[in-house]
Amino acid sequence: MNLFLPTLLAFLTAQGELPPKRYPDKANLMVFMDASGDLRPVRTSADWALRRQHILAGMQAVMGPLPGNEARVPLDLVVLEEKKEEGYLRKKITFVSEKGGRVPAYLLLPDKITAPVPAVLCLHQTTAIGKGEPAGLGGLPNLHYAKELALRGFITLAPDYPSFGDYSFNFQTSAHPSGTMKGIWNHSRAIDLLQSLPSVDKSKIACIGHSLGGHNTLFVSAFDERIKAAITSCGFNSFPKYMGGNIKGWTSDRYMPRLASVYKLKVELVPFDFPEILGAIAPRPLFISAPMKDSNFEVSGVRDCVDAANPVYKLQGGQGNLRAVYPDCGHDFPPECRRIAYDWLAKVFRD
Repeated sequence: MNLFLPTLLAFLTAQGELPPKRYPDKANLMVFMDASGDLRPVRTSADWALRRQHILAGMQAVMGPLPGNEARVPLDLVVLEEKKEEGYLRKKITFVSEKGGRVPAYLLLPDKITAPVPAVLCLHQTTAIGKGEPAGLGGLPNLHYAKELALRGFITLAPDYPSFGDYSFNFQTSAHPSGTMKGIWNHSRAIDLLQSLPSVDKSKIACIGHSLGGHNTLFVSAFDERIKAAITSCGFNSFPKYMGGNIKGWTSDRYMPRLASVYKLKVELVPFDFPEILGAIAPRPLFISAPMKDSNFEVSGVRDCVDAANPVYKLQGGQGNLRAVYPDCGHDFPPECRRIAYDWLAKVFRD
């Protein structure tokens, strides 16, 4: 008997949450669990919709529940300052993501907008300056993607992740069981903000991020289908190949502490993995940059995830929408990869 199961059931019941379905092979996306607990082949979109529900439930078992629409309080956008740069206007802003909580961000508006244009939510890596890096105000030039995309005509929004930049945050007193779910909710509210702007084409919103921003791009895109295209750089691999299966790096308050406190750092017990997240985004266009020498996310684990997700993209009519490039570098988002990604995104929204 697996003694973990009743313990998990009791824990989640106490939290008011449902236990997730347990799939023995999370890289096999072409099966779903029926009401009797038997595995059946995924043959139709309706079959996949059931598996996708199970994936999102597994993510929430680890991250905590996604808030409902009742948590969407007024955004109350406040502009703190404006700075005209060559080719765009940069606004330093805050907005309310939930009752009692404001998110600092930079909003970049290209010059000469005459009709609604596509917008991109730009999520930063682990860096003290937070949103300032993608906005081009410091940090690594290879990660100035909010600025670069604004110069290409996209409206871009770069928020701080909790505890970075201007965003002081106490995870211990948060209403969310994980920093990851807090981030997902903030980023979903950022989509609300972009859709509230008359200059944004509401049907053409994307998300981009590197490292911390790379996996947060995947997390919010899985839950929020208003994100129509996503670009992730150095953001993930499969849990079994993350640091040889040692997932402790994912367990800080900023991420998912339940991986340690509830799932005991045992990869086989975790009720989701990144192949499933890629599948949950299908058939929406997804661009992956996974360097061959990334010491954080070993590249064969990325290839495994892509291979697992491809059949879902095919089933959903999204052949060609999942694209991965593997630059010969370390944990970086080099210029040629960014150029390819930006051109890809422009084509996605043009087609």
